[in-house]
Amino acid sequence: MKVLIISLAGIGDTLFTTPLISELRANFPNATIDALVLWGGAKDVLLGNPNLNEIFQKNLIKENKVSSLRFLRTLRKRRYDVSFNTHPQSRVHYRIVARLINAGLRVSHEYDNATPFDRLLVNRVLKQDYGKHAIENNLGFLELIGARLLLPRHDYEVFLTAVDRQWAGDFVARQNWSGRKLLGIHVGSGGTKNLSLRRWPLEHYLGLFEKLRRNHPEAAVLLFGGPEEQGDHELILAQTSRDQVWAAETGNLRQVAALLKRCDAFLSVDTTLMHLATAMKVPRQIVIETPTWNKPIEPYNNPFVLVKNPAVGGRNLEYYRYDGRGIRGTKEELLRCMASVTIEAVYQEVEKALAGNPGSRD
Repeated sequence: MKVLIISLAGIGDTLFTTPLISELRANFPNATIDALVLWGGAKDVLLGNPNLNEIFQKNLIKENKVSSLRFLRTLRKRRYDVSFNTHPQSRVHYRIVARLINAGLRVSHEYDNATPFDRLLVNRVLKQDYGKHAIENNLGFLELIGARLLLPRHDYEVFLTAVDRQWAGDFVARQNWSGRKLLGIHVGSGGTKNLSLRRWPLEHYLGLFEKLRRNHPEAAVLLFGGPEEQGDHELILAQTSRDQVWAAETGNLRQVAALLKRCDAFLSVDTTLMHLATAMKVPRQIVIETPTWNKPIEPYNNPFVLVKNPAVGGRNLEYYRYDGRGIRGTKEELLRCMASVTIEAVYQEVEKALAGNPGSRD
């Protein structure tokens, strides 16, 4: 049996596939199980996964059409028996990719924007459920192929190497953080569609750092992010104490994950790094609610606190659904929405998190 996991949406969405991959291996121990991802970071989080035979990574958005079609043709020649378009991949383009690869059984979820054309692209569907986590939406595929749940627990799985762990240990040792509580923060929010508008305002973060400087000088703050956050990090570092706030100097997502494992708490909106912190079981996670927040993308099997957004007011699905579109609302409306979460509301939860004992960081 030859199986292909197609995960071409976000990097965090690729993490949602890992419990399904483990269940497929448990059900079909002799199968060939491969994965196809779009982003280099998605490949990073799958590297070393013992349940995968091969990982294919190709940015089909940036590549020209000829190159992309040639690449998909090579996958087609592998003659997969089953392909899974995992949750949440609502855009029809993902199912077109599945049709071009042309596994005998092409499985997908049915989303709000489904049309009869989708049924020409895939031949077995499961209606996606906003009341279930994306992991559970993915595990629902098993029944469609005659498989069942065999494992006692399902978690995001990232397999760090000894080299990854040693790198993080060396980084922490260089900063001389012994005995200090380490708070990780991601100020970003993704760059596709209009998802950058769900960031908590930078001036709010600066206000939070000022309160931490006054009330918790013993805490060490570590800023996580990639090139998209570099400008914000430079601005923050220029206006905060160099004895309390640092930027994580990571080269890939595996190093990010290893460093997150050293954190006592982590603050973010719903982003890839929120899920990576969940995978690393950061003991105290704080999430600022955005218009895109919903049950399918909650941190899974890890305790977290949600700082409620008064402007969203439970109308999350009015703002954002899995239909291939961005967040509803004008730029001004969405910026006001995120600004409605006060510094004090976030600070109260951060202070509670810092009240816990520092983690072992091993």
